[in-house]
Amino acid sequence: MKFDPSTTAVPSEDLRHVGQATHRVDGPRKTTGTAPYAGEWHPEFDAHVRDAAYGWVLGAGIGKGRIASMDLEAARAAPGVLAIVTAADAGSLDKSQRNTARLLGGPAIDHYHQAIAVVVAETLEQARAATALIRVRYESLSGRFDLDAEREHAEIAGDDAKTEVGDFDAAFAAAPVQLDATYTTPDESHAMMEPHATLASWEGDRLTVWTSTQMVDWCRTDLAATLKMPKEKVHVRSPFIGGGFGGKLFLRADALLAALASRAVGRPVRVGLHRPLIANNTTHRPATIQRIRLGAEKDGRISAIAHESWSGDQPEGQPETAVNQTRLIYAGANRRTAMYLAEMDLPEGNSMRAPGEAPGMAALEVAMDELAERLGIDPVELRLRNDTEVDPEHPERRFTQRRLANCLREGAQRFGWDQRPAKPGVKREGRWAIGVGMAAAFRNHILMKSAARVRLAPDGSVTVETDMTDIGTGSYTILAQTAADLLGVSLERVAVKLGDSDWPVSAGSGGQFGAANATGGVYAACVKLRDAIARKLGLEAEGAEFADGEVRSGGRSRALAEAVKDGEPLTAEDGIEYDESLSKQWQHSTFGAHFVEVAVHVDTAEIRVRRMLAVCAAGRILNPVTARSQVIGAMTMGVGAALMEELAVDTRLGLFINHDLAGYEVPVHADIPEQEVVFLDEPDGMASPLAAKGIAELGLCGAAAAVANAVYNATGVRVRDYPVTLDKLIAQWPAAA
Repeated sequence: MKFDPSTTAVPSEDLRHVGQATHRVDGPRKTTGTAPYAGEWHPEFDAHVRDAAYGWVLGAGIGKGRIASMDLEAARAAPGVLAIVTAADAGSLDKSQRNTARLLGGPAIDHYHQAIAVVVAETLEQARAATALIRVRYESLSGRFDLDAEREHAEIAGDDAKTEVGDFDAAFAAAPVQLDATYTTPDESHAMMEPHATLASWEGDRLTVWTSTQMVDWCRTDLAATLKMPKEKVHVRSPFIGGGFGGKLFLRADALLAALASRAVGRPVRVGLHRPLIANNTTHRPATIQRIRLGAEKDGRISAIAHESWSGDQPEGQPETAVNQTRLIYAGANRRTAMYLAEMDLPEGNSMRAPGEAPGMAALEVAMDELAERLGIDPVELRLRNDTEVDPEHPERRFTQRRLANCLREGAQRFGWDQRPAKPGVKREGRWAIGVGMAAAFRNHILMKSAARVRLAPDGSVTVETDMTDIGTGSYTILAQTAADLLGVSLERVAVKLGDSDWPVSAGSGGQFGAANATGGVYAACVKLRDAIARKLGLEAEGAEFADGEVRSGGRSRALAEAVKDGEPLTAEDGIEYDESLSKQWQHSTFGAHFVEVAVHVDTAEIRVRRMLAVCAAGRILNPVTARSQVIGAMTMGVGAALMEELAVDTRLGLFINHDLAGYEVPVHADIPEQEVVFLDEPDGMASPLAAKGIAELGLCGAAAAVANAVYNATGVRVRDYPVTLDKLIAQWPAAA
């Protein structure tokens, strides 16, 4: 089905379940332990995996170089060992386009902890013990591990990586108020709760993997390409995922090595990446260096805006697109953005929740606050004065909806922004300095094809099948709500089946594009099924109403179940597609505003977040319960990015040294106060059939900047290098010990 906003957008009055606060339909399975995750798949779910062996992955012990020799003799002789697979005996492997580095290294080593072997044994303990017996001799090479040192060698990262509008240099030089500042964000880890895990099994030349992946079809396509086998002979199953945040978008070593190990031993094999391996073996958010220049008139109108960003990745990698939001969020006639990419030998950098905008907004929104201070203008007012209804680079393109100003005003009113001390470092409660900060939020909405299959059974129940995944976001629930509304049945009569490559290809979970597009796919399949049902009942399909288990058309009413009274189910499969002209003519984006209050101890510089508010405008909210969960989770990640999260790079050896949850700090419950989330009523009929847009990443974009701005308001100390830690404050804050 082609999406046509004039004919396929669903009116609000036709929706009874969508938009309602609904608890997760999969909640009982998760709370009773009957939801099968990849690492715990067992014979209760599939009897033929009963005889599964275990694989343990060995990662490279150097950051760059070659394997001179690998002694496997002692490991092969260890108790329970069935096989050891290395690059030397894995057969010819390809590298898919979505993988930057090879998933199985050797003899060349591309990065630290690149997988170089998997040991397969009867038990997990035996596999792990045998792996410790492998003796590897390396020939190390000097590597490029320091972004700051490689910055001068960085090059423009592609054809669209530099934009120019007007004459930035002249406008900036002439601006009466100027800001020229550099900000840095560190490498960050996804730190998802569920490690990467896969169970693989071969039946002849056909492969099945039960794995943890956000994108089932990408995983299937890339696993087939890497193994040089037909895609139709690979079956991927991923019904439940314990978090991904972008770290499970792409094929990773666990799936490939499980497949190779299973083929080697002729039985199912489980492979899970142990926690210390994940940070270096998989992907991470790359560090950035960002230079922002803002020139403004004395009334606060921006006349010149430039944002340049440097990041690094493996050869043939991609930049962290930290300038994305700057191209769209604020007006300004003279503009420049540029992304520079340095070739480095650190582990692969790639998507992490809100790639681009998360680190980009962390810098831009602090720069906006610094500009507001120089102008003597309230930070909220400065943003309002530079709002725009059109794409600043292409004024002929308007936003489908843009309620940034509404978010800013609503948030300011709810948070009590008018009580904020304009002068930093003046408000105290005992030995605590109190400050408040804010930031705008921005994230684009992406239109993607998505398909589904819907079936009406003889008992009147409805089943939805699609390879869409649920990474804890509530996909099961919103897809059930969609089918229930379109077919006029209760939510309890809808069963949703997800995460299987035998089912129609969906948008998948990532980039804030999953919910709006996947529900669009279910919408398309349901519309096709509605036509089939109406014909079966002898009713006119156009204008038919499906409600309360009945179909009503032309003054007649028939029970839905009558369409399948012959015992044969009715099935329809279809998907939603978007004409390219929709994105060319219109800009699809989501907007919001973050407000934060912090307390900073004047003796120790300890930072405590006390209040958080996010106001979001992101199309129709499909389910306020699951949407709120997404936003507060994103806000929590924003606190982590602002105050603690940092992969520490050993620039001598080329590794992240704090590669576990003991050394890589993330927020815990004690770090997070009560969080308030407000959704503006904003159905966007240009975005999707249900007038919905993405929400999951908007709550992160700008959150870190709001925290950093609040810390500045409390202390008067401006830290431009994330995370904002107490040592950086103490170094500049005379009041601190």
